[in-house]
Amino acid sequence: MTNCTKQDLPEDIRVAIRSALAKKAFDVVVLDLRGQGAFTDFFLLCSANGERQVKAIVDAITSQLRSRQTRPSHIEGYERAEWVLIDYFDVVVHVFISETRSFY
Repeated sequence: MTNCTKQDLPEDIRVAIRSALAKKAFDVVVLDLRGQGAFTDFFLLCSANGERQVKAIVDAITSQLRSRQTRPSHIEGYERAEWVLIDYFDVVVHVFISETRSFY
């Protein structure tokens, strides 16, 4: 696993990062899993201060990517909003409250 530079990232991931940052996400990390035999090419991880902020970040990411005709195959954890996973096949987005992220 390696961290990526901005130039290496597909546009959908850059849109997701901008959307998360617009909602004050922090500790944003992209892991490049290409060539690792993983089920996805990238993980995008970010943190939030609480459940409401997690939902706001998830809503912003899904809305902005939907406007680009990119829809997730699955969203998990939205109701509890401690750790939400958004599966876009090539990228899996993880949005955590900071306490949950530090635990995992």
